[in-house]
Amino acid sequence: MIVEAAKDTRHGEGEAADRAALPLVVEHVAKGYDLDGRIVPVIADLSLTLRKGEIVSIVGPSGCGKTTLLNTLCGLMAPDAGRIRWHGREVSGQPQNVGYMLQKDLLLPWRTALGNTMLGLEIRGVAAAEAEDRSRAMLDQLGLHGFADHYPSTLSGGMRQRVALARTLVNDPDVLLLDEPFAALDFQTKLLIENDMVDLVRKGGRSMLLITHDIEEAVSLADRVVVLTRRPTRVKATYHIDFGVSRSDVISLRERPDFSQYVRRIWADLDVAIQ
Repeated sequence: MIVEAAKDTRHGEGEAADRAALPLVVEHVAKGYDLDGRIVPVIADLSLTLRKGEIVSIVGPSGCGKTTLLNTLCGLMAPDAGRIRWHGREVSGQPQNVGYMLQKDLLLPWRTALGNTMLGLEIRGVAAAEAEDRSRAMLDQLGLHGFADHYPSTLSGGMRQRVALARTLVNDPDVLLLDEPFAALDFQTKLLIENDMVDLVRKGGRSMLLITHDIEEAVSLADRVVVLTRRPTRVKATYHIDFGVSRSDVISLRERPDFSQYVRRIWADLDVAIQ
């Protein structure tokens, strides 16, 4: 059964109780840009939450401000109004234990797959031997056994994204923020990487917030899908994705009849939001 609401009443989005225990709480956030002395509003009074171990997908019309929202949440820019709390505290700048992955892999061409994966650990001062062991293990888990010594120029697009994902996960973040990281990949490669990623995220008890334009991706990966309006964006609706089965195999979930129901309902909401 599809459960839809403009506010997430089942998990208490509008309630203050237990919010300090949530990894992320966004309350009435607004953000705009100064364009030649004129403020152009992008985000308008937006609220949402992310629970421990939960995967939330955010979809919305093109240009509605999804990337601006993610940049605001991870501290790359400050909100104009509202509050963003990580684990119950408002944080100035980038929050700790949060991994951020973009659509572009941003691998350093002069470093091998292993060297790119180790980068964050090196910056944090982790001993070289430990950093290498952890990085090799993560590359192996993501299907890159035997490619640790390869440079980015010799890897396919899907393999490069696996390295970027390994670089993010090897730092053991509590929360992952992903901005359409697989949008440029072919369909088959994207499904395989998504399946590996979700398996690692759920087994590790991590939380994940995914920005995507792909409704099928949003439904197959997430426990909740948040639909945004056009700019200035706010939450239009929230869907609880409940298949009543294990969520570890995102490929088989796409074959379920209720999967198509979710996709159609969310697409209808997006179609209204665009108009």
